[in-house]
Amino acid sequence: MALTIGTLARATATSVETIRYYERIGLLPAPPRTRANYRAYGQAQLGRLSFIRRARDLGFSLDQVRTLLSLSDDADRDCAAIDRIATAHLEAVERKLADLTALRRELKAVIESCGGGTVGDCRIIEALGPGSD
Repeated sequence: MALTIGTLARATATSVETIRYYERIGLLPAPPRTRANYRAYGQAQLGRLSFIRRARDLGFSLDQVRTLLSLSDDADRDCAAIDRIATAHLEAVERKLADLTALRRELKAVIESCGGGTVGDCRIIEALGPGSD
C-alpha cells in the first residue's frame, strides 16, 4: 500500500517540508513516483522516518542519526559503535543538565534577592547588567 507524503507526515508527526529535507540530505531515500508524479511511500520509508523522528526527539544530531541508520542496516554487526554514539550523547545530555541546574540555582538566587520596589533598585536588572559576572 502506497502512502502519500501527507499521510506519511501525519503518521510520523513530521512536516512535509521536513520529509522533503530529509530526502534532500539523504536520510530518507526518495520514493518512487506514481504515474501522476506523486511520491509513493511504503512501510520501509514509514519505519525509517519513525526511527529518524524518535532519534531527533531524543536529541541526536542529524550526523548521529545518519551514522545510526548506516549502522542499523547491518543486523549482524557488533553494536559497539552504536553504544559509543549513545554514550557520547548521554554524556552531552548530562553536561547540559548540570548547566541547566546551575542556571536554575542562579536564577532562583537572583529572583529571591529582589525585594520589590522600583526598577531603579531592581536586583534582577542589576544582576543582568554589565560587570555582574
